[in-house]
Amino acid sequence: MSDKMIQLPLPFEEPMNTFDAVMIAEGVQQVESEEQYLEAWQMLINTGMAYQLQGWFRRTANALIEEGHCTAPTTNTQPYSC
Repeated sequence: MSDKMIQLPLPFEEPMNTFDAVMIAEGVQQVESEEQYLEAWQMLINTGMAYQLQGWFRRTANALIEEGHCTAPTTNTQPYSC
């Protein structure tokens, strides 16, 4: 048996990380489509990052929600379990 590891490509797209989402939202990182731009904003909204960063993120996130481009963050109503 070989001691070398083989990395196979995943059959699905990797989820967007917070850094990329912020860079896309700020316009630093180019997007391939408007869908990817809105995906970045939805990720920031869902994780709460849009509400922890500077005010521009909160205002833009709220505007995107009001215009129907993104959905409001959902709260977890499930109790924690060990």
